[in-house]
Amino acid sequence: MGTAQRPRLSVYRSNKAIYCQLIDADQGVTLAYASSKDAGLDAGGTKVDQAKQVGKAIAEKASGKNIELVVFDRSGYLYHGRVKALADGAREGGLKF
Repeated sequence: MGTAQRPRLSVYRSNKAIYCQLIDADQGVTLAYASSKDAGLDAGGTKVDQAKQVGKAIAEKASGKNIELVVFDRSGYLYHGRVKALADGAREGGLKF
């Protein structure tokens, strides 16, 4: 469960893209989101590279809202490949799990 002080970083991956959002479960609102389909992200590279960029993008949006601590919700996906790359990118961007 995520709160306003420590929101949930939820991950969804499809065959072509990866999406993530910061969710405050107490209020039931999405605080920030990022995906590999966003216009600001480089579409080149592998899916793993794109996932890392998405992690960095969500960390940048979170820091703009003074969010530093999050709860990582991998949504049942194995912590491997694109999910791990997204988490690594978010950590590099300054988020703490």
